[in-house]
Amino acid sequence: MKLNLVSIIVPCYNQAQYLDEALESVLSQTYENWECIIVDDGSPDNTNEIVQKWVEKEARFIYLKKENGGLSSARNAGISKANGEFILPLDADDKIGADYVTLAIEAFELDTSLKVVYCQAKMFGIEESIVGLKPFSLYDLSKKNMIFCSALYRKKEWEIVKGYDDRMIYGLEDWEFWIAILKNGGGVKCLDYLGFYYRIKPNSMLKELNKKRENLMLQYISVKHADFFVKHLGSSIELYNHLEITKNIYRRKIKSKKFAIDVFCNTFFGFTIFKKL
Repeated sequence: MKLNLVSIIVPCYNQAQYLDEALESVLSQTYENWECIIVDDGSPDNTNEIVQKWVEKEARFIYLKKENGGLSSARNAGISKANGEFILPLDADDKIGADYVTLAIEAFELDTSLKVVYCQAKMFGIEESIVGLKPFSLYDLSKKNMIFCSALYRKKEWEIVKGYDDRMIYGLEDWEFWIAILKNGGGVKCLDYLGFYYRIKPNSMLKELNKKRENLMLQYISVKHADFFVKHLGSSIELYNHLEITKNIYRRKIKSKKFAIDVFCNTFFGFTIFKKL
C-alpha cells in the first residue's frame, strides 16, 4: 500500500475537555503517514494549553490559531495549510477507530473512481447506539445528509468546490459539502468497519439547531444546488401537484366511514380490519 499523506483536520471551539480523547484516537492510527492540524477557532477555553501538550509530544501534530469564524471557516483554514493528498475532518469531541485511515486508503487504492470513503458509526456519551446507515445513493442524499463529517476525500475535491461554504453558519455544512463534490458523479464507499464515534452531548449542535435557522440553511442549499434537487426530487411544481393529489386522496378517505373505523381500531385496539376481497 502506498503511504499517501493524510491530513486530519480538527477544529476546536469550546471543546477542550474532549480534545485529548480525539487526539489520542489520531495518535493510535495504524496508518502512520499522517499530519494532524488542530485549528483553534478563537476558543475562549484552555484549548491552547491542551494542544501545546500534544505538539510537544508528537511532531505530526500542528497547531493553528485563528479568530472565531465558525466550523466551515475553521475546517477551511486547516485544509488550506494541509500537505496531504487526503483529508479527514474530525470534530474535537469525536473519535476514530485505530484502523480507519488504513482501511480507507486501501479502498481508494482498490477503486480509483472513489471520491468519498466513510465507515460504520456509533454514538456515545449521554446516548449510546449504533448508527443505522442506509446504502449510499444520490437520491437519498437529496433528501437528507447520510455521510457524517469524518469521511476521507482528496484535497483536490475540496479545491474544486472552493471548500466548505462558510455561509452555512447554522449547521448542515457537511450535507452541502457532500452534495457539492458528489452531485456530478464519483464513487462513494462505506467500509464494513466501525470506525467513527460521534459524541452526544446535552448541547449538541444538531439539537441546538432551531427550526427557523434550519429553514434558512435549507433554503440556501435548495437555491445553491437547485439542479441537484430538481434532478433527484423533481421540480417544486411537481412536488406541489403530488402533494395536492395526496391531500385529495386523504380527504376522500376521511369522508369514508370504513376508513375512520379502521383508524380508530388501529389506534386504540392495535389490530387491523382487513376488507374482504
